[in-house]
Amino acid sequence: MATNNKGRRDFMGMALGGFTALGGIGALYAMKRTWDPLPSVKAAGFTTLNMKDYKEGELVTEKWRGKPIFVLKQSADTVAKLAKEKPDDLKRLIKVGDGHYTVCVGLCTHLGCIPGFRPETNDFLCACHGGMYDVTAEVTKAPPPRGLDIPPFKIDGDKLVLGEEGPEYKKMLEDGITMPV
Repeated sequence: MATNNKGRRDFMGMALGGFTALGGIGALYAMKRTWDPLPSVKAAGFTTLNMKDYKEGELVTEKWRGKPIFVLKQSADTVAKLAKEKPDDLKRLIKVGDGHYTVCVGLCTHLGCIPGFRPETNDFLCACHGGMYDVTAEVTKAPPPRGLDIPPFKIDGDKLVLGEEGPEYKKMLEDGITMPV
């Protein structure tokens, strides 16, 4: 009878050990799932914009990683005027297909306020402290220390993928046109 109890105890010990191991694996899997970013967070990392949808002179505010992104398609007249008067500011525009676009994070580089676009003067005004930006989002009146930041982007045909660093964006970083966002 003693051997029978020993066999039963061995079986019970192995069964308990097996259930404990399965429970531990389940707990580790659950912990790993809580560490993974949510699908909504992963999706927020990249935003694809179809640039054919934008109209000249009309500011559209998109959202990327919880930040407002200003998209403004420039008219041929505006581009020609910039080429003549401020050729360096043309470097801030993103060329997709035949269009030139101002694409920037819509947060003032001074204190993070959201500047308003003024179509009648074709510029941005930050009402908090009077900072101004031109149509390319370059600062024209202090206190902002620099132009509005350009988010990382990659050009994919007629689309702009925000959140991915393409060669055009890397060149802007190298040339000091924008700062990393």
